[in-house]
Formats: sequence, C-alpha cells, structure tokens
Amino acid sequence: MEGMTRAEVDVAESKDFALGGGPMPIRDAATLILLDRRQGDIRLLMGRRSRAHRFMPGKLVFPGGRTDPADARIMAADALLPAVEAKLLAGRGSKISATRARAIAMSALRETYEEAGLLIGRKADFRTNSEGWRGFAEHGVEPMLANLRLVARAITPPGRVRRFDTRFIAAWRDDVAVELADGGPTQELEELVWLSIADARQADTPMITRTILGDLAQRLADDPDLAPDAPVPFYHLRHQRFVRDLL
Repeated sequence: MEGMTRAEVDVAESKDFALGGGPMPIRDAATLILLDRRQGDIRLLMGRRSRAHRFMPGKLVFPGGRTDPADARIMAADALLPAVEAKLLAGRGSKISATRARAIAMSALRETYEEAGLLIGRKADFRTNSEGWRGFAEHGVEPMLANLRLVARAITPPGRVRRFDTRFIAAWRDDVAVELADGGPTQELEELVWLSIADARQADTPMITRTILGDLAQRLADDPDLAPDAPVPFYHLRHQRFVRDLL
C-alpha cells in the first residue's frame, strides 16, 4: 500500500469497505494477532466476518474492535513494557495519554475473548462489574499486558463508513489461560482458523491486513521473539498518498 494515492486505495479497498458518506470520526481500536509457535511453524488466528457487515464483510480478519471507556478501568496483573507503551504513544497525530494507550491494549484482550473465546492472562481471582470483562471473572483469568507487542498501526483513509486508528498487537498462544470450545459470546466471527502467515496472505483478507502480514513475516524472520523496541510500521494518508512511517 505504501505510495498509493488515495484514489488508488479507494479502488483497491472498494470490496473491503462501504465507501461514501460524510466525514467520519476516527476512533481508537485494537486488533490482536495471536501467534502459535508450539509446533515449530508459526500460525496465527483469524476469523471470518459476517457478510452482513458493512465494514469488511466476509473477510478474514484478526479479532479486534473499538476501544471502550471501561477498558481503561480494568485492573491487570502487570503493565505494558515501557518500550511498548512508548510505541503506542508515538506517531504523527498521536495525542493520547499513557492511560489511553493501556486501554487500547486492554481492548485487544477483551475483543479476543468476545470474538474468539480466548482469554489471555493468568489463572487468578479476578472480579469486575464491567459487562465486557465479565467472562474473565467467570473463568478466573486476570488479564496480562507485559508480553504484548505492538507490530503495526494503521488509520482508515477518509470516505469509509467507519474510520479507525487501529493498533495491531501481537501475543503468543502460550499466554492464553482459557480457550472456550464454542468461541466468544458475541459470535461476531463466523469461522475461526489457524493459518500460516503464507496461507493468510493468500486468503480473502482486507488489503491492509495483507500488507501488515507481509511486514510481520519479515519481522519474525529477523526478530522471532518480537523485541519490544523494534521499529513498527504506521500506515496513514499524507497529502493524498498512503505512506508507511516507522514508529
């Protein structure tokens, strides 16, 4: 996507998004790339969105969604590493606080539970009155942040029915404390699959997802443990052209 004009991106993404409408606010969001390296080759979790959605209908995506206000108030077992927090705060146009950065990371964990039924954390007595986090309390899982890594950021271009400032956050399947056999309570993802990165890049995914999968493949080849201070690609529109900065 790097270097494409806005018009070129509009054409390429016309099957990923409903285009048109007035200016839309940009909302913070997070998506979680769950990596499984237990059998040698790395696989990642993806799910298929309903074809009834106006945003990425029928596409294979990572679990994720908008950051909710309650995400900032949930206690975790540990904190983001300073280098990861710094990456979440970095970038042109970023005006968020450390509290907001933490909430964005927490929303990646919540969405992964809600959409995929996977609870990342440690078994412990965990209590909350927040509806979105009730599953963690019911299954005795305290969310954990220290092993999360930021691997990409992308802002949806103008002219879409939804616009998000999305942080793509990676986690390891080893940190999943509970896997629910029936998936998450929202059932938003109709099909959950574990794919190699090569197979995921060939699947029916949004263009930005394929782009970030390419970045991730190179990152893992050079840095298989995902060092917290490694450069992170940031995709956004500048002067009517899609650019790739490094955070």
